[in-house]
Amino acid sequence: MENLIKPPRLKRGDTIAVFTPSSPAHLGIFREKYQHGLAELRRLGFKVIEGSLTASQRTQGYRTASGRDRAAELMELFLNPQVRAIFSTIGGSNSASLLPYLDFQAIRAHPKIFCGYSDVTSLHMAIGKLAGLSTLYGPAIMPTFGEFPHLLSYSENSFLRAVGMLPPEKEIAPPERWSRQIRDITSGAWKTEARTYIDNSGWMVGYPGQAEGPAVVANLNTLLTLMGTPYFPELKGKIVVLEEMEASMSQQERRWTQLRQTGVLDDIQALLVGKPEVLKTEGAPFTLNELIEDILVGLPFPRVYDFDCGHTSPMLTLAQGTPLRLDANGECARLFQLDAMVR
Repeated sequence: MENLIKPPRLKRGDTIAVFTPSSPAHLGIFREKYQHGLAELRRLGFKVIEGSLTASQRTQGYRTASGRDRAAELMELFLNPQVRAIFSTIGGSNSASLLPYLDFQAIRAHPKIFCGYSDVTSLHMAIGKLAGLSTLYGPAIMPTFGEFPHLLSYSENSFLRAVGMLPPEKEIAPPERWSRQIRDITSGAWKTEARTYIDNSGWMVGYPGQAEGPAVVANLNTLLTLMGTPYFPELKGKIVVLEEMEASMSQQERRWTQLRQTGVLDDIQALLVGKPEVLKTEGAPFTLNELIEDILVGLPFPRVYDFDCGHTSPMLTLAQGTPLRLDANGECARLFQLDAMVR
């Protein structure tokens, strides 16, 4: 994740392509929300096309097609000279199935913005490590651009800064309020139900200190599935950002314990932990942040909790390899971006 090449910045009128790496959630009762997400991209001034597999509306139940066919859709978009950026429809559970069939040399030779989050972590890590291309851990079509009536302003501005359409901010600030509310798609509540928000207390310091280094941003659950494979990233010297969709305390203890015991966190510069969308305390008399601190006790790097890059709304967009400086010496952390995310 060091010395990654940056993709070219976006401008109004550029073509964004949409691909479906795992779940075919853009079909059936979910299609209206998907189409609304595409409309939001057009509102921002982009042309939008669908990958061949996504446009075909094929489905094999939990996935659109085989890993080979899904990889072929993605490679077609990387090789299409009209496409300037590639976005995932949504995540799922099986993006890693594409990895053996991707041409990483061709991806490096045709650098463009690649954006998504959650299960798309598999593709971020592989493209970063084997193609040497910086990708954006950021919005997907349905959950983020599909927000009704419009993409949330914090999410929009963070995205536009990341792709070079707004000037970058030297200090990355948290949103004033946030939400983990899941509004039902099947009943139409995603359009009719007002989103409930929580005032943001800031990014809370768990272990103090200062750090500087390139970012590695990932979904913890997905990242763990890459352990022992050629796609797992080098975390030494990095500022690591980890987030989860669903966090039951028992599973969080299991995942963080595994991460600690592998030793991959021993030499990182700092850790930022995102807010989970679904938190299940399971009767625990301690918080998730306290649980993680207990597991990581003895590791001397700065740790920050309640970060806004992940499944909660709104979300921050961060590029892999972006150099960051963290000041975690107060009650709330401050985060500084040291270079642009695109060229």
